[in-house]
Amino acid sequence: MKVIIYDTKPYDKPWFDRLSLEYNCEIKYLDYHLNADTARFASGYKAVCIFVNDVADKQTLEALKENGVELLALRCAGYNNVDLKSASDCGIKVVRVPEYSPSAVAEHGMALLLCVNRKIHRAYSRTRENNFNINGLIGFDMREKTVGIVGTGKIGSFFAEICLGFKMKVNGYDPSPNDDFAGEYMPLERLFAESDIISLHCPLTTQTRHMVNRESISAMKDGVIIINTSRGGLIETPALISALKSKKVYGAGLDVYEEEADYFFSDYSAEIITDDDLARLLSFPNVVLTSHQAFFTEEATREIAKTTLESVRTFMNGETLLNEICCDNAKAPPKPE
Repeated sequence: MKVIIYDTKPYDKPWFDRLSLEYNCEIKYLDYHLNADTARFASGYKAVCIFVNDVADKQTLEALKENGVELLALRCAGYNNVDLKSASDCGIKVVRVPEYSPSAVAEHGMALLLCVNRKIHRAYSRTRENNFNINGLIGFDMREKTVGIVGTGKIGSFFAEICLGFKMKVNGYDPSPNDDFAGEYMPLERLFAESDIISLHCPLTTQTRHMVNRESISAMKDGVIIINTSRGGLIETPALISALKSKKVYGAGLDVYEEEADYFFSDYSAEIITDDDLARLLSFPNVVLTSHQAFFTEEATREIAKTTLESVRTFMNGETLLNEICCDNAKAPPKPE
C-alpha cells in the first residue's frame, strides 16, 4: 500500500506513522494543497489523501487520472471540495471519514457558545494584563433558553444532549430526521424565528449554501447567537457582518469561514489580513473565531487516520468501500455530519 497525503499538518503524522506499520503502508507526506498544478506529485500512487481545503475539481481529477490515481480519500466528513461527477467520469473512487469524534465537534460548539455569552475571551485578555474590571462582561443564563439545531446527525444530536444538560429547550431541523435526536423537530423558518441560539451542524450543499443570509437573519429573534462548526459557506458573511453591526445578532461563534482556505491552518501573525470580511469579523468583540479546530482531539485524529487507511486497504483488496461517496448517492442531500 502506497498513499500520498496532501496538505499534511504536524498533527497528521503521529497517528498515520503509527498506524502505517499496522496496515503495512508506505506514506509520502506533502505540505502542498492538492490542485491542478500539484496533482503531478501523485505520479506512482494509486491512493491520494486530501483535507478540507484541497481542490479536487474536474481539472485536478483529470490530472490525477493521468498520473494513475484510482482512489481519493478525504480525511474529513465533508466533501464539498470534490467534483463527484468528474471523479466518476475519471474512474476515481472517493471515500471519506463520515465519523471520527462527533462529541469533539459538539463540545467545541458549546465552548464557542459559552465564550460568546460569558465573554470568556475578553475576560482572559483583561486578567492577563492585570485588569480585573468586569464591566461589559455580563452574559445571560442559558437555562430555559431555546437552541435551534440545524442538522441533527451525530454531531447535532450530541450538541442537543449537551444543551439539555444546561436545561435548555432544544429544537431541530433536518430533512432526514434522526430517531436519536432528543429535541422537537420543526420547519426551518419556525426554528429560525423561535431560537435564542442557532447552531449549524449540516453539510455544505447547493441547498444549504448561504442558508443564513439577510432574509433568514431578518426572520430571527433580535439578539440571536449564531454558532457554526460545520462549513463556512452555510453563512453569507456580509449578511452576518451587517447583522452584527446593527446588533440584530448578539454574537457569533465560528470555527469555519467561507474563504478560510487562504488563511486557516497557517500562521499569518506577522502579516496584514487582506480579506476584508475576515478582518471585519476579527474586529468584533462579540465574535469568537477559531481556525477549524472543532474536530481536533487525540481521539478524532486517531480515528481519522485509522478510517482512512482502512479504506485504502479495502480498496487495494478489491473489497466493498463502506465509506464511498459517488454521484448517485450525492444527488440527494448528504446526511448531516
